[in-house]
Amino acid sequence: MPPLTSKPVYFGTYLVTSSVFHLSPLSFAIVNLKPILPGHVLVSPRRVVPRLSDLSHDEVVDLFLTVQKVGRIIERVYKASSLNIAMQDGADAGQSVPHVHTHIIPRKAADLDNRGGSDAIYGMLEGEEGDVGEHFEERKRRRPQFPKVDESTRHSRSDEEMVEEANMLAREMDSSRL
Repeated sequence: MPPLTSKPVYFGTYLVTSSVFHLSPLSFAIVNLKPILPGHVLVSPRRVVPRLSDLSHDEVVDLFLTVQKVGRIIERVYKASSLNIAMQDGADAGQSVPHVHTHIIPRKAADLDNRGGSDAIYGMLEGEEGDVGEHFEERKRRRPQFPKVDESTRHSRSDEEMVEEANMLAREMDSSRL
């Protein structure tokens, strides 16, 4: 399956055209290079801006309608019972790429029991996306710590693997009536 668009799509400064599986008028969805759990994808506005507050009203509406639509497909395709939908809005919140993006992570019952329970996902996001700022450090000292992700078990995927998943999800998006 060829890319959804012949025009380049950027996530920050990274060319991600081959990872795109859904395009809306103002947003796109891409498969993740290093997913926290299978099916972990990102939704971003087409316009590269670092903060949610930098988006126009139309871009915000399109972004969140796209998150809702993509979330439904991800939940069905990955046989999830729930989703984590997360955004780190700015460097001090842990945003590692200065381009607004929303994480959609499919979840199942007991999927992270071996890592401290369902809330372990937040520590995993922090570990993957970087430092969440000093104001979160204080909060961490006051709450129980969940085990960090064993990075040795997480590997970057090949371009071929990402294109294969992007193509499969693009077909699912096309066949969906959502």
